Amino acid sequence: MREYDLAVVGAGPAGSAAALAARQKGLTVLLIDRAGFPRDKTCGDGIAAEAITVLNELGVRDITAGYPAIERLRLVGPGGSEVARPLPRAAHTIPRRVFDERLVRAAETAGAELRRHTVRTIRDDGDGVTVDGRFRAAVLIGADGAGSVVRRALGHPVNPPGHLAVAVRGYATTTNTTEQVIVTTRRRWPAYAWEFPLGDGTANVGYGEVLRGEPLSRAYLTERLGYLLTGAEPAGLRGHHLPLSTRRPPPAKGRVLLAGDALSLINPFTGEGIFYAVLSGALAGAAAAGKEQASVRYRRALHARLGRHLRHSGFAALLTRQSRVVDAAVAAAARDGAVFDRMVELGLGDGVFDLRTIGRIASRLGHRRPATP
Repeated sequence: MREYDLAVVGAGPAGSAAALAARQKGLTVLLIDRAGFPRDKTCGDGIAAEAITVLNELGVRDITAGYPAIERLRLVGPGGSEVARPLPRAAHTIPRRVFDERLVRAAETAGAELRRHTVRTIRDDGDGVTVDGRFRAAVLIGADGAGSVVRRALGHPVNPPGHLAVAVRGYATTTNTTEQVIVTTRRRWPAYAWEFPLGDGTANVGYGEVLRGEPLSRAYLTERLGYLLTGAEPAGLRGHHLPLSTRRPPPAKGRVLLAGDALSLINPFTGEGIFYAVLSGALAGAAAAGKEQASVRYRRALHARLGRHLRHSGFAALLTRQSRVVDAAVAAAARDGAVFDRMVELGLGDGVFDLRTIGRIASRLGHRRPATP
């Protein structure tokens, strides 16, 4: 049986970031994934500036090569309000087939061992964690996505309705090369469509909404996408679930830690998850150096880095259950660039509300909103 300081299940952004952080601490690392790379992953492909910052700190410098910066965001409210402004920091759109492979190769270059294997069982005996009777590590990180095997092994169920979203995405031709576009809708709110250009005449386009108990068909999701993004004819449509951060399991138990989607780290305000993934992965990988203290170290690091933000994003999700609040926020952002920047930082990074933003939104709530499109 091979033994390691750290085993990471899932070699996506959270898992690769964990491996990179652990290697910076000098740990021996095994990365396990059931898929080979490159491989596609259903996602909006939007990479926020905050995620790039985390990866730069992990030594990954060329992750955006070949994919131009997207400088602007256009947001359409569910009642028709609209704002288009420069982003506080430029974003990128990078297909996950490219993004994830670049990360996992960076982890390999840093010294992590990548093994293709489907994990079925894990056993934490207090002194270490055994995977399928084949691999053993002092600490294990579950970074294996929304359907996490590691999360289930810890006894945590999937997120219930109201805390779980579903989306479809594909790729379509576009003349837009400069703006990320998000079009929200009052019908079955919260729900929105997006267009994130890659800069080569194509864009990642999709539609998603929060599940309320009843299943949503592919045909329905595709119809809503076509309605909100008029003229979009996407190819390669695929669906996926988004476990929202409003219902998170405990981040660690014994010598087993959870990161990324496996920890339900999806922003409930926007559906963004890449920044959360690489940040939580990096924190977990660094905490693994503590071995028997890894769980305590990870909890503390996660709370210090994201605790306040997660409270504010959860509050934003609760506040915006009324679509008129979203329209008021969009209208306030159109009038005040500082409000726009604060909303972007809350939705794409680790920002928080401030009194100015709350006051500007409240002042717009009394204004009459346009009719629902």
